[in-house]
Amino acid sequence: MRITIFGTGYVGLVTGVCFAEVGHEVLCIDIDAQKIALLQEGKTPFFEPGLSELVRKNIAEKRLYFGTDAKEGVQFASAVFCSVGTPPSCSIGHEPDLSAVFAISKTFGQFVKGEKILVNKSTVPPGTAEKCRIIVASEIASRGKGDTISFDVVSNPEFLQEGCAIENTLHPDRILAGTTSDTSEAILREIYAPFLCSNTPFLRVSPQTAETIKYAANCFLATKISFMNEIARFCDAVGADVSDVAQAMGCDPRIGSSFLRAGVGYGGSCLPKDVSGLLFSGEQAKTPFRILESVREVNETQREVFLEKLFSLLPDVSGKTIALLGLSFKPNTDDIREAPSLKILNRLLELGARVRAFDPVAMNNISREVSHENFSCAKDPYVTVQGVDAVLLLTEWSEFQNLDMKRIVGLMKGDIFIDGRNMFHPLQMREFGFQYVGIGRN
Repeated sequence: MRITIFGTGYVGLVTGVCFAEVGHEVLCIDIDAQKIALLQEGKTPFFEPGLSELVRKNIAEKRLYFGTDAKEGVQFASAVFCSVGTPPSCSIGHEPDLSAVFAISKTFGQFVKGEKILVNKSTVPPGTAEKCRIIVASEIASRGKGDTISFDVVSNPEFLQEGCAIENTLHPDRILAGTTSDTSEAILREIYAPFLCSNTPFLRVSPQTAETIKYAANCFLATKISFMNEIARFCDAVGADVSDVAQAMGCDPRIGSSFLRAGVGYGGSCLPKDVSGLLFSGEQAKTPFRILESVREVNETQREVFLEKLFSLLPDVSGKTIALLGLSFKPNTDDIREAPSLKILNRLLELGARVRAFDPVAMNNISREVSHENFSCAKDPYVTVQGVDAVLLLTEWSEFQNLDMKRIVGLMKGDIFIDGRNMFHPLQMREFGFQYVGIGRN
């Protein structure tokens, strides 16, 4: 089947490449000509394991194309996917900015011919599909009489995790078809047929339900993280070990083990945005989400809770050198959007510290984001910790698990190691000679 993807950001590019990988013919459209030129060369604008290889493979096999012509994009395919960003607006309520989604809807209405569906993969508040439908219908009406046009607007949310997005796409745990149309359902079933195994549910729901499911899923994951961070604070107060608590809780199938790791809080492009988005939608519907308000508050304060652990051992960081290990919001991605490292880094610089950092893939992004005379990046972890007063571990990259800790403590000026991801065993780290502090393990 021919498919068009509008938007070559994280979701759009991964989705388009995986559609091509299973045999569909895919055209990816973006207004950023520089990004399109990069993609046409087989290069990707962000890091995701295995993505560059699949881009080059499917370009060579003539199943994947990139362009900037919106008219061509709409008329190329029978299914046009909208995968543009919906970032929080700058208003007090931080409601999602839907301008790009509405712009794609308008473009679709301007150029649509025959029978097509507009499939919204962007994360949007409930009711957005209907607003898009009105925009498309208005654009068609403004064109006057002409070819018979039949269209539908479908909600088809994504559930990708950065770092393993290709696996998530090729082997999904569910497919949502938010539509009231049998025809649209049939088209989506044909598109997703190569991804559906015997135990992968294909769920047809209303567009509003599909839009709500996406928010509910991400906000529940954020709730688990903030809940465990509050449990970690309690564990520190009473002398319990949050890692043991999480392990035991995770054995309960009603709870599950994922997203129960205490740390410096959640970040990235999804959870912070979607928590804010559902909070805004709840206020609009006059059904406020009190639990989510606390989830966001716990997450926002977790960075300061983490830094207080450093200040308890090093009360004055002015003039001191602090090493940061890990900058991306999670491993296996270069994404630093809403990363805890950014707020911790900027806070240390405000207090007069010198900060040296290392991340396996995110250093270019952080260098573009932070420009300060007291901030620098190093080529490896050992150079990073040379002569520093303290080390803060902020991302649980697997490479860090194999560091030579005797060498690390020997290179440092001080001996403070604050483990924001509980990667290491407290007793073992103290035997190496560190003043070691974890999260909820003290």
